[in-house]
Amino acid sequence: MPVMETTTALLILWAVIGYLLGSIPFGLIITRAMGLGDVRAIGSGNIGATNVLRTGSKPAAVATLLLDAGKAIAAVILARIFAAEDAAQIAGAAAFAGHCYPIWLRFRGGKGVATILGLLIALSWPVGLAACATWLAAAFAFRYSSLAALLAAGLAPLYSLLLGDGRIVLLSLVLALILYARHASNIGRLRAGTEPRIGTK
Repeated sequence: MPVMETTTALLILWAVIGYLLGSIPFGLIITRAMGLGDVRAIGSGNIGATNVLRTGSKPAAVATLLLDAGKAIAAVILARIFAAEDAAQIAGAAAFAGHCYPIWLRFRGGKGVATILGLLIALSWPVGLAACATWLAAAFAFRYSSLAALLAAGLAPLYSLLLGDGRIVLLSLVLALILYARHASNIGRLRAGTEPRIGTK
């Protein structure tokens, strides 16, 4: 954990800011703007990049991926500029929560994969890049986005220890546990051999 430097009132403020940034449903906005319909009505019904890809539009999926990661990065950077590292972690974690449970969509959001990767990059770029590399390698090898996400998030706390950034070990562990809970149905399908592969409509 970082040194606690920010007052409780300001930490609450940055949590709210982070949550509001994270709750922007870019997947839904982009698919509607591009005339692809409501992404919640196709595939898994998720608003993340993997499900956006099931619309058949790679540009929409890439834009969703970058923007979902970017909102966590923005939350961390803004809090770091105007407050301190403790506020940056709070804002980033709140952005992740906002993506998963957005108030605008009755708290039914995405699973947080791109957002957690963006958060890790912003908090500690070596850890974030290691997690991204894990996701890419697993996705290429197995063609399962969910498995890649589980491996990347699950190894993030270990990467934090190995790369000497103990400030984010606890946060990365907590977020990994939440991400695993969000992927409970995916884990069941992976075990049953019925999980759709990347690119499957």
